[in-house]
Amino acid sequence: MLIGLIADTHGLLRPAACDALKDCAHIIHAGDIGKRNGDAAGVLASLAGMAPLTVVRGNNDRAVWAESIPYTADIELAGVRIHVLHILGELAIDPVATGVRVVVSGHSHQPSVERRDGVLFVNPGSAGPRRFKLPVSVARLWVEEGQADAEWVRILE
Repeated sequence: MLIGLIADTHGLLRPAACDALKDCAHIIHAGDIGKRNGDAAGVLASLAGMAPLTVVRGNNDRAVWAESIPYTADIELAGVRIHVLHILGELAIDPVATGVRVVVSGHSHQPSVERRDGVLFVNPGSAGPRRFKLPVSVARLWVEEGQADAEWVRILE
């Protein structure tokens, strides 16, 4: 099963991000969906129109539209437990002890894929406005029979 990971859109859903996620069976947005005071409905509607969507609230998602969005989410896909939050430094669970195999976060705008103690930590980077000289990216997560692997995908040079 292919899962699309996206974060830090900040109100901008690029066509290249949609292209990179178009074949995904599920999409996860790891927060900072809209602009500071803007509406994120368009971003969420577009992603939800592509595949089932799991979304968490980021530190910039403060407007009324974000009140119903949780700060964390736990889902299981293809036998893999996934924990989603925006700021990795606020991780309040022990992934190993709780059986979580993948932790998805955003916030830093820096894409990364690393495995620690058997847990895959994935930050898809920022798919929205470029920050400094960091890449504009999303990530793809493959889950199957309790196993997971991921890669980040640069969508803008």
